[in-house]
Amino acid sequence: MNTAIAALAASWLLLPAAQPAMSETAQTPVRVLVVTGVDPAHNWRASTPALRAALEQGGRIEARVIEDPEFLASPALFQYDVVLLHFMNDKPLRHAQQVHDNLARFVREGKGLVVFHFACGAFEGWEEFANLAGRIWDRKRTHDPRGRFTVKIVDRQHPITRGLQDFEADDELYFCLVGDRPVQLLAVARSKVTNQDEPMALAFHYGKGRVFNTPLGHDAKAIAMPGVAELIRRGCLWAAGREP
Repeated sequence: MNTAIAALAASWLLLPAAQPAMSETAQTPVRVLVVTGVDPAHNWRASTPALRAALEQGGRIEARVIEDPEFLASPALFQYDVVLLHFMNDKPLRHAQQVHDNLARFVREGKGLVVFHFACGAFEGWEEFANLAGRIWDRKRTHDPRGRFTVKIVDRQHPITRGLQDFEADDELYFCLVGDRPVQLLAVARSKVTNQDEPMALAFHYGKGRVFNTPLGHDAKAIAMPGVAELIRRGCLWAAGREP
């Protein structure tokens, strides 16, 4: 690890040594690292507390917030069970290559990744991100006007959505996700613009790890919708290898 990355790691307060694997201690809360701190189109300062509150409801998840995506370059990343990306950087990261290497390794070796809302565009220019996230942002496309719509569960057998009923969202309905990686489509919503069902939740395995991706969650109000909050919690638990 070079001197710059070593200094970066030292600049954050690290957690205690990692606890036993989640499968061994089912009562231990899943440790989710929420990575935020930059987004040219969203008020992350307002949405992040709502996201943390939604995650920690029920006590099965312990969320820590880092307001700097550069933290992903630190070896401290590997102390967590799940990384939740809640940022979209419009400028290159200083330690981009180390961030890319760490994040891909984190998931490939068995940890979990959650790609949340505009994080589908977090790593433009990184070719592997399309494979790691499953579906990513296409700049040429956008979303329906903000409003209410129904999220329909299309895979009722997947652990994330098993027993979950269709629910109402108050959000931006993205129709900007592109990619051809095989994924498990879990939920959709009908766009008023495209008149097509657009993906609202998907999941898949990446190496030994698990990835959950949802474009829902535009702001605090959107995150607080009961169905959305429940879906996010379930996605994080599944990504950590837990039974949602």
